[in-house]
Amino acid sequence: MSVRYNAEEALEVIFSHVQQDNSDSEEEVEDVSEEEDGEEYNPEQDESSSEEEENPEAESETFLSKNGKITWSSAAYDQHGRHAEHNIIKMTPGPTRYAVSHAHDIVSTFYLFITPAIEKIILEMTNLEGFRKYGDSWKKMDEIDLQAYLGLLILAGAYRSRGEAAASLWDAENGRPIFRATMPLKVFHTYSRLIRFDDRESRPARRVTDKLAAIREVWDKWVERLPYLYNPGPDVTVDEQLVPFRGRCPFRQYMPSKPAKYGIKSWVACDAKSSYAWKMQVYTGKSTSGCPEKNQGMRVALDVTEGLRGHNVTCDNFFTSYELGQQLLKRKITMVGTVRKNKPELPPALLASKEREVFSSKFAFTPTTTLVSYLPKKNKNVVLLSKLHKDGDISDREDRKLVIILEYNHNKGGVDNLDKVIGTYSYRRMTARWPPVIFHNIIDVSSYNAFVIWREINPTWLPHKHNIRRVFLEHLGKALVTPLIQRRKHIPRTETSAAVVKTIQSAAAPDQPERSTSATSPARATEEELSDSDSDVQSEGTPIKKSQKVLKIVKKLIFNQIAPAPG
Repeated sequence: MSVRYNAEEALEVIFSHVQQDNSDSEEEVEDVSEEEDGEEYNPEQDESSSEEEENPEAESETFLSKNGKITWSSAAYDQHGRHAEHNIIKMTPGPTRYAVSHAHDIVSTFYLFITPAIEKIILEMTNLEGFRKYGDSWKKMDEIDLQAYLGLLILAGAYRSRGEAAASLWDAENGRPIFRATMPLKVFHTYSRLIRFDDRESRPARRVTDKLAAIREVWDKWVERLPYLYNPGPDVTVDEQLVPFRGRCPFRQYMPSKPAKYGIKSWVACDAKSSYAWKMQVYTGKSTSGCPEKNQGMRVALDVTEGLRGHNVTCDNFFTSYELGQQLLKRKITMVGTVRKNKPELPPALLASKEREVFSSKFAFTPTTTLVSYLPKKNKNVVLLSKLHKDGDISDREDRKLVIILEYNHNKGGVDNLDKVIGTYSYRRMTARWPPVIFHNIIDVSSYNAFVIWREINPTWLPHKHNIRRVFLEHLGKALVTPLIQRRKHIPRTETSAAVVKTIQSAAAPDQPERSTSATSPARATEEELSDSDSDVQSEGTPIKKSQKVLKIVKKLIFNQIAPAPG
């Protein structure tokens, strides 16, 4: 049945329907907003969701270690928040304030390591042995005698005469005048034979618990000086050093990979850049109980890095392990090193090398560790562990080496370079006793460490010299032998050596009348040579002591080996 409306009623019906439709649409909008409440609109969300639908991301693969205790991931972990406090060095690299304030000249820099306490022990024990052997006829050795003996050892190394017989160095015709001018060959042999570092009679009781008893006191006093004088840079190398020796020694080692093969092994932590020996430890073999030491590599690495903070340690596969890295992280120290493939913390998936492409890399990660297996050759891989790197950055080189490998190769040679530089001018002499071998190594390392400190304190010293370390050793050796030459009463019979003695003694006492010498002697120094030589030494930046003013005067005599005038 149809209803009839007039004009006013029809308008009211129409407007009431429109209002009802608008209210229904508002309710629908409010319902949608309630469902999406709390979600912020992200314009990239639609793109990412569409990409995930088209290319769904594969989940990261996990590997279990051999011992089943460590779970490795094939994808690097995202590092959120603040990074751990590592590689933030709070000590200033280089010579310490104490070293800078006490290194006045080359000799004083060397004696930062060979302290008066060490000299006192050597003199006391050497004189004790001398009196036992020669009785009252023994002439007591004093500080000047010991300094001259060390100076001759250093000069022999500077002349690269390590393998040369001492008799050849003292030879009247072919030897060097400075040796005969300092002391007779017989006295040098006597000091070399009788030098001691402990009391021989009380040694058996101490050797029961300490195999290094024959030189323990000197070694400990010397080792504690090394970190006191120099702060290493951000990279530190830990490795082993082998001092050549084939004589009888209860802890002599055989290492076929080393050039010498037989010798006394030491653990060394040194600055990777300068090769300054920062800490050292002699390996004395198995303990007195006879039980082999477990986790020796970790124990040694923790010992020689004690006191470091914020540094990165580079070591080889003898030391590197997952547990060592965790222990070093507790000290705020990172580590990079190669890993032996029999380590239980490695996942077997990374060790497989067959059917892998050459120069390829496989990674495994934990939140604090990066493990990489790199294939430099077919069917041969190298495994490295890093606590420093958090991802697998690959260089743009042709061989696609990783940043981890490049950094390891850059820092691994610190101790090897130390062996090289001290071997170039080594002072080791032939001996059948092992304590002098260790003592010669102490002198080798001390002179090199002194050179590093001297160069960093005086960077402009002899800037244009190529063989600057040899010049340093020559200055050091001549300065050490000069006091003994100055007090020498008996003049050597060879003319060149006698001329050296007379020149040094006359320069030390210019007011005294000079002893008569042959008018034809080519060794006499003129007043012009004296003034020129003094100005040369001062211009090099070395503070001049009274005993050192003659170093440049006798340079021609020592190095050119002036022949005696024709008779």
